Amino acid sequence: MAFRQALQLAACGLAGGSAAVLFSAVAVGKPRAGGDAEPRPAEPPAWAGGARPGPGVWDPNWDRREPLSLINLRKRNVESGEEELASKLDHYKAKATRHIFLIRHSQYHVDGSLEKDRTLTPLGREQAELTGLRLASLGLKFNKIVHSSMTRAIETTDIISRHLPGVCKVSTDLLREGAPIEPDPPVSHWKPEAVQYYEDGARIEAAFRNYIHRADARQEEDSYEIFICHANVIRYIVCRALQFPPEGWLRLSLNNGSITHLVIRPNGRVALRTLGDTGFMPPDKITRS
Repeated sequence: MAFRQALQLAACGLAGGSAAVLFSAVAVGKPRAGGDAEPRPAEPPAWAGGARPGPGVWDPNWDRREPLSLINLRKRNVESGEEELASKLDHYKAKATRHIFLIRHSQYHVDGSLEKDRTLTPLGREQAELTGLRLASLGLKFNKIVHSSMTRAIETTDIISRHLPGVCKVSTDLLREGAPIEPDPPVSHWKPEAVQYYEDGARIEAAFRNYIHRADARQEEDSYEIFICHANVIRYIVCRALQFPPEGWLRLSLNNGSITHLVIRPNGRVALRTLGDTGFMPPDKITRS
């Protein structure tokens, strides 16, 4: 399945990096003199790849595509060291900007017993039409649409894509809805089992690593890419991309059919242009279900 999806992405001309299998770390308490375990601060999630930078410190190599990190410095020629290094750096430097449009699916029938029964409501179909019209009105040359394989995302994609003829569509399981990471502060109305965070969190983090990164050095022109998926996935991606604590994802709220616009510059800097925009919809068409 993953290999077929990679081939589909390659056909669109903008295949991302391969998704990794990720695991979570478990903090172990240190025994006290009385035998009880002394709680200690939780270790960073496994995806962090080691200690996180301090608060407010931007990690320029967040996507592991910083040019200097891609060069094997041990192979530098001793005589022409600096010139050779500069040449190699130019070879690995991104030149283009990526514009990432994250679209939340439209309103759907939440009472469907099976996932395939959770289709869009009539209002949801109207919302998708409005989102499609809004995207088309931007006058951008969209490169591809990547969408979740869940029914509500597929139906939203079908409607939006009618307004963007000729744009390649790719379905992926990585963008399916789930529980990305235990939220902080916790909430009482939504408490998935720990195993759901373990399973979904690894997949959603893999989606982030696979799709959210600076442009490949071979990409010559700026790209405009649409990802149609789910509120939890989008909120987690936004926190990760901006290097905000990902545990804060549930503090954000997204309307159905909303547009979130991330910009990733060639130097790896990330900016949030819009978050959950539905200003193009009449007030009576806006929902968050």
